[in-house]
Amino acid sequence: MSWSGIWPVAPTPFNPDGSVDYEGMKRVIDCMVDQGSDGICILANFSEQFLISDEERRKLTEISLTHMAGRLPVIVTISHFATEIAVDRARHAKAWGAEIVMMMPPYHGALMKAAPDQTFEQFARVGEVGLPIMVQDAPLSGVDLPVPLLVRMARDIEMVKLFKVECPQAAAKLRALIDEGGAAIEAPFDGEEAITLLADLEAGATGTMTSATIPDQIRPVLDAHAQGDRDAMIAAYERVALAINHENRQCGFRSAKVAMREGGVIASDFCRHPVLPLHPDTRDLLLRLIRPLDPVVLRWGK
Repeated sequence: MSWSGIWPVAPTPFNPDGSVDYEGMKRVIDCMVDQGSDGICILANFSEQFLISDEERRKLTEISLTHMAGRLPVIVTISHFATEIAVDRARHAKAWGAEIVMMMPPYHGALMKAAPDQTFEQFARVGEVGLPIMVQDAPLSGVDLPVPLLVRMARDIEMVKLFKVECPQAAAKLRALIDEGGAAIEAPFDGEEAITLLADLEAGATGTMTSATIPDQIRPVLDAHAQGDRDAMIAAYERVALAINHENRQCGFRSAKVAMREGGVIASDFCRHPVLPLHPDTRDLLLRLIRPLDPVVLRWGK
């Protein structure tokens, strides 16, 4: 299997009363397929996984994988501080047809963080389930994942094959990871809405995990890089850079839901408390920046 290209994160739609819009989730999946994604990720941080109950998580997994019906590979995020819960989530994802699971190292709040050996053991236990694992190296966890630990995991845990690096100075870490890990680093990805994509691709990233806002407009950056055309890559990135910057620095996970509501994909861009809706001016600027790009999301449901 080829683990490369653009694998955006699916937002979780809510009804205006705060309940999960499961029918809307199916439309999100369909839209993301039509955006030309190479795969998608569900239940990630940009899916508001920290605002979803365990039962909702299980139902979203089942509905998403059933509705996808093999059209694209799906990564299911299973992060949890408790190893047994992470293992159970991995088994559930595998039973419903997930291709990959993604997980951060064990953490809870600001102070409960796993030591390196505990992190290694949790990933090894999840690896026994038999699905490829994407290691998410994200600042949100607050857990340091030094390159030697990541290389050890890649070499000694058969299922640790993919790496999503979205820490500060991601390109430098990707370069070191690839240099030290060699063939064991099968799929080095970046994240952060592609705000560091140019440097990360040149450092050796084979894929990116963006939001679901404009992945079809970011894809030309990856295509030009794959063709070895650096000037075209930079030009393609310049076209989307302002939108990416505004999403990353001002909007976060709310951006995809705003765009999907605007384009008729979902009926509501509601976010659960304590998340606040975007300020009207911030929302307006987001739409003003992406409309000239003519992304699939703004015309999908119209």
